[in-house]
Amino acid sequence: MIPAATFAGRKVALFGLGGSGLATVRSLRAGGADVIAWDDSPESRTRAQAEGITVSDLREAEWSGFGALILAPGVPLTHPEPHWTVPLARAAGVEIIGDIEIFCRERAAAAPDAPFVAITGTNGKSTTTALIAHVLRQAGYDVQMGGNIGVAILSLAPPSRERIHVVELSTFQIDLAPSLAPSVGILLNLTPDHLDRHGTMEAYAAIKERVVASADLAIVGVDDAPCAAIAGRRTGPMIRVHVEGHGTAAAELVVRDGRVSEGEGTVLADLDGIGSLRGAHNGQNAAVAAAAVRAFGVAGERLAAGLRSFPGLAHRMEEVGRRGRVLFVNDSKATNADSTEKALTAFRDVHWIVGGKAKEGGIAPLAPLFERVAHAYLIGASSEAFAQTLEGRVPYTLCGTLDVATARAAQAAAASDAPEPVVLLSPACASYDQFRNFEIRGDAFRDLVGALP
Repeated sequence: MIPAATFAGRKVALFGLGGSGLATVRSLRAGGADVIAWDDSPESRTRAQAEGITVSDLREAEWSGFGALILAPGVPLTHPEPHWTVPLARAAGVEIIGDIEIFCRERAAAAPDAPFVAITGTNGKSTTTALIAHVLRQAGYDVQMGGNIGVAILSLAPPSRERIHVVELSTFQIDLAPSLAPSVGILLNLTPDHLDRHGTMEAYAAIKERVVASADLAIVGVDDAPCAAIAGRRTGPMIRVHVEGHGTAAAELVVRDGRVSEGEGTVLADLDGIGSLRGAHNGQNAAVAAAAVRAFGVAGERLAAGLRSFPGLAHRMEEVGRRGRVLFVNDSKATNADSTEKALTAFRDVHWIVGGKAKEGGIAPLAPLFERVAHAYLIGASSEAFAQTLEGRVPYTLCGTLDVATARAAQAAAASDAPEPVVLLSPACASYDQFRNFEIRGDAFRDLVGALP
């Protein structure tokens, strides 16, 4: 845990008692703060009270006595409208921050030179964060990984010069961290996302830009127009990353044919044969990771060994089994067409399990990749709509449920003449029609594959 000593003796309000909220309360109390917490959920309040946390309705609080309002990342700050705590805090002149800001203040006060790698972007954040942490650990570094991935940041070990914090940041977290200034700031890519929480694409991009704006070293993927514009505004040290065939911006690192090179020169990393880093999007992830770890002296065989041993992340193009020539891939995290595009681009001879609670636009944007699909197996509430999209383009079977789809896809793939047919769960849909979340959906697929003859 990181005790929030910078808040010692101060009275603070906190809203949101989920996992990161509870971790924040523990940190603040350990640092000597007086915390008054609240959550709209009775279950969350009861859980907090069981820990001895002071829980009181902030609607009735005397806000002039608070030094800060700590918001959990999921609580709306601006759109579609501010949470009810926000105008109360603003009316009293109380600053509104989140747990990332507390970490930044603790680092600045106790160990301002402590290495801090911050990663953001619309897609690929988690994989890149995990990859950087993995390569650094394999090279012998003390690494703490968390933030928007896995562990709440204030539950990690404290910053020090001998320890590298590798932290994934969502836009919600960045928006609540005004003093964010990492050693290495990474911006992967930008496509429209969470606009219901940020209003416009311009506002969304401006928040993301803050990760690289104040970083000692910025690493920016420049294959989309918003990121290219952000790179153009950067005046400090920067490494631009370009994936050949995606945009035209000049870059210091280029991904070409599965290799990461310095322009036309030195090959820094060869991804050939690394199953956990298939596809152009993972080429970008690996290039960014290579640039980040090189800032800490990791290159050559140490970098190559780290990349080769990277196991990947669950539910993100995760290879969950083989049956003869057939490869089974769990990409349950792909809850929209943009995410599924990455998986379809990485494979051919695909037996595609697709469907669930459809997002706007469905799978129509994937039409240019339909030629990679040998057969589609439709599940969930989107089945009829997706069948209309696929009609006359891709043979399909209405399967209804994941177990039926997995069995039929496995049988058809085994009978295929392709050298490596792939059974791919990449639903391009939310899971809520049949599963509580995408993790449960992916776990179910993994279990079904494991039970195949």
